[in-house]
Amino acid sequence: MTTYQDKPWLALLTAAQRGPVQPPPSPLHAFRTAVRRAPDRTALAYFDGRLSYAEADALSDGLAGHLAARGFGPGDRAVVMLQNTPHFVLAVLAVWKAGGVVVPVNPMYKAAETRHILDDAEVRAVLCADRTWADHLRATTAATPSVRIALTADERGLQGRHDPRVLRGAPAGPQDGADDLLTAARTGGPAPAVPEPAAADTALISYTSGTSGTPKGAINTHGNISYNAERQRTGLGLPEGATYFALAPLFHITGMVCEFAACLATVGTLALAYRFEAGTVLDAFLEHRPAFTVGPSTAYMALMAHPDVTPGHFASFHCMSSGGAPLPPALVERFRADFGPYVHNGYGLTECTAPCASVPPGRQAPVDEVSGTLAVGVPGPDTVVRIVDDAGRDLPFGEQGEIAVRGPQVVPGYWRRPDATAETLPDGELRTGDIGFMDRDGWLYVVDRKKDMINAAGFKVWPREVEDVLYTHPAVREAAVVGVPDPYRGETVKAYVSLRPGASPAPEELAAYCRERLAAYKYPRVVEVLPELPKTASGKILRRELRQRA
Repeated sequence: MTTYQDKPWLALLTAAQRGPVQPPPSPLHAFRTAVRRAPDRTALAYFDGRLSYAEADALSDGLAGHLAARGFGPGDRAVVMLQNTPHFVLAVLAVWKAGGVVVPVNPMYKAAETRHILDDAEVRAVLCADRTWADHLRATTAATPSVRIALTADERGLQGRHDPRVLRGAPAGPQDGADDLLTAARTGGPAPAVPEPAAADTALISYTSGTSGTPKGAINTHGNISYNAERQRTGLGLPEGATYFALAPLFHITGMVCEFAACLATVGTLALAYRFEAGTVLDAFLEHRPAFTVGPSTAYMALMAHPDVTPGHFASFHCMSSGGAPLPPALVERFRADFGPYVHNGYGLTECTAPCASVPPGRQAPVDEVSGTLAVGVPGPDTVVRIVDDAGRDLPFGEQGEIAVRGPQVVPGYWRRPDATAETLPDGELRTGDIGFMDRDGWLYVVDRKKDMINAAGFKVWPREVEDVLYTHPAVREAAVVGVPDPYRGETVKAYVSLRPGASPAPEELAAYCRERLAAYKYPRVVEVLPELPKTASGKILRRELRQRA
């Protein structure tokens, strides 16, 4: 009898995708290789600004030298709190060159959110935007004894276009209590002589709320990142020097690995556009002609809804991928019909250093006939994905249970949280908290998060199934389904939607549309239309906020 350990998905991979890989010990090794092989190639493209690999190497050396001169050393932690700019990449490289650990933080975080991370990771250095420092980080770090070094960046630097859609306002100027990041990079001197990172060394402490809601830091090793970056390179089959566009935020694990680290592995060019704004991104596609990008389904929805979008915007892509948020089957088909490319689904978590399953280039994900769920892909050749019951026992193919992942991309644990490590990573296997199933061919399907299940009068309702139906309605742009208290049923189903431009269906019409296509206990009794649904910086719709709203 075939088991998960037999890896039935191997038959769906090409010889190149199945073959063994020998990733370098760290992404820093990959960067140094790129500098040697193509020093004059553009490493970073930021609007009209360009930095070659040699220039990025020199600037990150100088920044590493500045950090070391200020007392930052091997094992120290540095918060990097920047948007998708060259400054982010230079900061990450510099921290690694100084022997340190990067703590990537969403630059939209406010004081309380940031303070917990600073305290928990005992951060020594902060590298952020000048406006973030002026807004709250200066005051926050003043109350954090471990922070001794601060560097701020004018994120309008290293380019001259100043696109007003994303780069608004005048420069904030020099900041009290902080050094200027670019000045330090240009004058900091040579990088310190510290040992090169080993595969087992910590590269990132990536904070994730997980299922408990308490932020905890996943320990992504250099080897975790380097392995997944090399699998991305060999799996995509892009030529050396290809351009990657950073659609996902680099501070998110998807952007860090599938855009930044994979680009280094390909000795490619990383195109940046500060943050997501649909018109800016479409213009960047025409300017940089990228071969690959990855982003959440909500970003693709916004691109499709832009009034100026054409198939020509996507003509250069060898592969477009989606990750970080559920991908409705209707969106994939609509995007292909209107613009040409097939959007490849993927699945991963911070704790497995981005992807642990994806749709291989050249293949199309099947849709489960019963649930209407689009497969997220297949695992890689060195990864074992199982579907397990509450006791951790294998469930049969086709049966729903918790998704468990074992492989070289899985983190060794959480930062200073042995309790959480033991619970979530028993014997090194990641228990994801996601409910899913696998068919006999090895296609993995994610049904939903355990905690998001709705119990309506004793019936289980998975929000994803209802959302996928809503996405087939031509008027719906975004959809999210949550359970809300009901005096009779315990919980009932409520849907929040945003609409495509020019559409104006009544909420009752959308509820009736679902009622025709779902069992009586599943369809939303209430539909509320919002201009925009709340999302994380990575584009995932925040059901938690919608439950609170309800």
